[in-house]
Amino acid sequence: MSTVDQKGRRNPVAAAMRPINNLVERFIPSALVFAIILTLIVAVLALVLTGAGPVEVVKGWGDGLAGLLAFMTQMALILLLGHMLANTRPVRKLLAFLAGLPRSPVQAYVFVFLVAAIASLITWGLGLVVGALLAKEVAAQLRAKGVRLHFPMLVAAGFSGFVVWHMGYSGSGPLTAATEGSFIAEQLGGTIPISETTFSPWNMLAAVATVIVVGLALAAVAPRGDDKIIELEKDARDAGVEIEEDVVTPADRLDASRILTAVVGLALAAYLVIHFAQGGTLTLDIVNWSFLALVFLLVRNPFELIALTKNAAANVGDILLQFPLYAGILGIMTASGLVAVFSDWFVSISTPQTFGVLALLSAGLVNFFVPSGGGQFAVQAPIMLDAADRLGVDPSVPIMAVSYGDQWTNMIQPFWALPLLAIAGLKMRDILGYTTVTLLASGLVFAVTLLIVGAG
Repeated sequence: MSTVDQKGRRNPVAAAMRPINNLVERFIPSALVFAIILTLIVAVLALVLTGAGPVEVVKGWGDGLAGLLAFMTQMALILLLGHMLANTRPVRKLLAFLAGLPRSPVQAYVFVFLVAAIASLITWGLGLVVGALLAKEVAAQLRAKGVRLHFPMLVAAGFSGFVVWHMGYSGSGPLTAATEGSFIAEQLGGTIPISETTFSPWNMLAAVATVIVVGLALAAVAPRGDDKIIELEKDARDAGVEIEEDVVTPADRLDASRILTAVVGLALAAYLVIHFAQGGTLTLDIVNWSFLALVFLLVRNPFELIALTKNAAANVGDILLQFPLYAGILGIMTASGLVAVFSDWFVSISTPQTFGVLALLSAGLVNFFVPSGGGQFAVQAPIMLDAADRLGVDPSVPIMAVSYGDQWTNMIQPFWALPLLAIAGLKMRDILGYTTVTLLASGLVFAVTLLIVGAG
C-alpha cells in the first residue's frame, strides 16, 4: 500500500505505520522459528532462575512434548472445520448475497468487518476465511456497479473481524477452562463454566463495544476523495473448491450420494440435542462436533466433503507442528518451578484492580512469540491463574485477560493473517496501517473492560 495518493499527498495512516511495516517484513521470523527460540529462552531462564539442572530441564521438556496432544487436536479441528464450513456451497452463496448489500465504499469496509466479526464469534476458523472471501466478493460486485474500493482496506476490515474471536463460541481459553480433564481444570481442581467467562455479561458487552468502536474507527480512516485506490484485479474472484465427481462404479455412486453424509450430520445433531437436554455444557469437543454436524449437513456428498478437507488441510500443518513445542515449554516451566518464579514477579507488580490490565498487556506481548491462541493459553494461563489466586482475583479475569491479549495483538502479528492474505493475494504490509487502527481501538475497549471488572 503506497503512502502517497494520486495528488502527491501522504496517507497519514500508512505513513505512520511505515516503521512497523519494515519491522514486520524484515525482522519477524516464522511462527515455528519463534516457537524454537522461545523454547531455548525458557530453558535458559529455568537454568538461571531456578535450581533445575540441564538434565531436569531436558527431561521436563521431553516429558511435556505429549502433554497437549488432545488440546492440539481440538485446535486443529476448529481451524479445519471452520475453513471447510466457509467453503461449503450454501455459505458461499450466502456470502455472495451479502456482498450485494453495501452501496458505498465506507459501507463496504464496515460491512465486511461486521460480517467477519460475527463469523469469528461463531468460530475463528470460519471468521478468517469469511473475511477474505467476502472482501473479494464485495470488491468484485461493487466494481461491476462502478464503485471504486480500496481492496487492501477491504481485506484489512475482514481481518479486523478476527479481533473478537476469543470472546465468542470457539474461544480456546474459556472453553479449555470449561472442559473436564483439561490442564486448566487440573490446576484449578475443577472447571469454570463459560457462563462466567464467554457468556458473562461483562464479556458480551465488551464484545459488542469492541465491534462498535472498531467499526467507527475503520470508517474514520477509510480512503476518501483523492486518496489512492488499489482495486481488486479483474477476474480475481475466488471460484471456490473444485470438486471432481466422476461416477462410474458402484463405489463412486456411494461417494456421490448425499444420504451417507446427511445421516452422519443428523446423528451428530441428535447427539448435541441430547447432550444439552441432559444438562451437558459447552466444551471444546462440543464446539467441534457442532461445526462437524453443520459441515456434514451442508455438503452435497462425500466427494465434496473430501475436496473441502483437502483444501482446508494445508492450513492445519503449522498448528500440528508447533503445539508439541508449546507443550514442551510448559513442561520446562512446570518441572523447573519457573511458573512460580514468573507468578511471584507478576504478583509483586500487580494489585487486584490492575491485575487484569497488566495480564492483558503481557498477553499481548507474549502473542508475538506464541501466536496461536491455544498455544499461548497453554503457556501463559497457568502463570496468570496462579498469580490471580494469590491476589484473590476471580479466575475468570486472567482467563479472559489472556484471551483478550491474544486477539488484540493478532492485528499486527502476521501469523494468522497469512491464510487470509493468501486468499486475497496481498502482503501484511498492505493492510498493516489499517489493522493497527483496529489494534488501538480494540485495546482501549479491552483495557477499560478489565479495569472496570477489577474495580468491581
